[in-house]
Amino acid sequence: MADVLPYKPAQGEIPTDPGVYRFRDAEGRVLYVGKAKNLRQRLSNYFAPLRTLHERTRRMVTTATSVEWTVVPTDVDSLQLEYMWIKEFDPPFNVRYKDDKSYPFMAVTLGDEAPRVLVTRNRKIPRARYFGPYPKVWAVHETIDLMVKAFPIRTCSDSSYKRAMATGRPCFPGQIGKCGGPCSMKVSIEEHRAMVDDFVAFMAGGDERFAKDLTKRMLAASAAMDYEAAAKYRDQLSSIEAVLGKSSLVLPADEDADLFGIAEDELAATVQHFVIRGGRVRGVRATTIEKEIDISGSELVDQVLQRAYGEGVDVPRRVLVPSLPDDAPELEIWLRERRGRKVEVAVAQRGQRAELMRTATLNAQQALIRHKTRRTTDYVARTQALTDLQEALGLGTAPLRIECYDISHLGGTNVVASMVVFEDGLSRKDQYRSFNIAETTDDTDSMYQVLMRRLAYLDRPEDAEVLPVDADPLAEGDDVVTTRKKPRFSYPPQLLLVDGGKPQVEAAARALRDSGHTEIGLCGIAKRLEEVWLPGEDFPVILPRTSEALYLLQRLRDEAHRFAIIHQRKRRKRDISTVLEEVPGLGASRIKVLLKHFGSVTALRAATSPEIQEVPGIGPALAQSIHTHLATR
Repeated sequence: MADVLPYKPAQGEIPTDPGVYRFRDAEGRVLYVGKAKNLRQRLSNYFAPLRTLHERTRRMVTTATSVEWTVVPTDVDSLQLEYMWIKEFDPPFNVRYKDDKSYPFMAVTLGDEAPRVLVTRNRKIPRARYFGPYPKVWAVHETIDLMVKAFPIRTCSDSSYKRAMATGRPCFPGQIGKCGGPCSMKVSIEEHRAMVDDFVAFMAGGDERFAKDLTKRMLAASAAMDYEAAAKYRDQLSSIEAVLGKSSLVLPADEDADLFGIAEDELAATVQHFVIRGGRVRGVRATTIEKEIDISGSELVDQVLQRAYGEGVDVPRRVLVPSLPDDAPELEIWLRERRGRKVEVAVAQRGQRAELMRTATLNAQQALIRHKTRRTTDYVARTQALTDLQEALGLGTAPLRIECYDISHLGGTNVVASMVVFEDGLSRKDQYRSFNIAETTDDTDSMYQVLMRRLAYLDRPEDAEVLPVDADPLAEGDDVVTTRKKPRFSYPPQLLLVDGGKPQVEAAARALRDSGHTEIGLCGIAKRLEEVWLPGEDFPVILPRTSEALYLLQRLRDEAHRFAIIHQRKRRKRDISTVLEEVPGLGASRIKVLLKHFGSVTALRAATSPEIQEVPGIGPALAQSIHTHLATR
């Protein structure tokens, strides 16, 4: 592969002005759109020697056959042009969004003669004002039922409205008190429009002035002995208080803001967009982002804000983000043009805002886990993942059984390994295994040892003797065993996956050759760049970031790492407990207190005798015995 792209422009051709650039493929399709304050400086990053580029950036620039750019007067103009081109061309290497379609909205059809409030998932109603999204449909209906008691506006369908206005007879919802539009024959179109304006104003900000105003009216009517009007105002006030009570006050009552919590990994990101009006969370929007090339956290925030504030979207006076993008001043100007007033983009650093940001981020992290789990457990996705793996790795059959191995150690000590098993794309936790490794030189040697021990089971006859159930599963050199007569190790995998790059893969390939099982497929996944390595290859296989196969390999790798860490922690705890149990007069309860007091084995080993004596229940003689015993071990 050539180290220089053939379409690389001469250095002097690229201007130093702000602008927007596009990479195109041989068919003219736009692959990637980006903006830059200095085009020459930004584009030079893409035309660096290919061996120095991120694997996925390398894939984009080698797929492209040309690059073009447009110079603009200001950085704000470049942001606007980038937004417009991304919307127009939908480039495959830009971040790709998947909005959560399960959330309904409340909409007020302001474009109608008599605006109507309804529940909808359609965001394209002309001149409609949207509120939400809401977590469930019933939550929207409940809010509407409460709101129309305080602000009685039209709820009936367009056909019912037209029939009522033509015949002069109230619509059916109006007859039973569920519709307050002109079709109920109780208000005029002008009076109804004023009521709609109050409805929208309240929902937009939760403005408590309505509650204060109704309270004054109720008291005035009561003083004038107009008890019927006072009761009406009382009922409206109860409805408003019920709506306000549905959402807790998370920020000051006059605070209007949008808060974005973001969780990401190498392949995807999830966004939790909290819509806060009048200090209360009025809606939550969940978005999943698939990243095709590597972007920084600030670049991701930039893309999220551009996506969130498209045409026709309300922009609050404050936008809270986890980290400020590099072009935050330009973003504020761009948002101000959409809002018509000043907009602040800020980081939630302390107080209520920081607490709400932690909540949003936690929700985003959980959504990311759910997204990855759904992709790996869905039947169609699993089938596609196994088919993609077979094609990408050149396997003869789909890898219905995959075993993944990971090595874990603590500074070169307490070396352990884990084996996790997925069958038909699903985890088989009853077949997980862990290994203790007594002596090793490095990770590759550990990987070789573990695989030789595992592969040896494939050659055992089915009636071979198994270790007794009461054998110590954590003794050096022993495997964790099962109560079944037939060892589960006897089932051969179609694919071995190792956590690591080329060195670990070559060590695993050597184990396959030495054990005589070269019929088993092999690959490794390196965490930093998420590339897949095959034995004997100089370059990795780059799976698309949207690939179901990559998600499956990533989950296998993460599960193997998790299982290895758990085993290592248990072993360290067992080791130190065994050592302490050898101290005369030191029982299980005191060992537990000691470890809890010092927090770690390292801290306990480094403690002096007087420091150990500070632990409740440890006297001077026992403290000295513990210190001496640990120093000699």
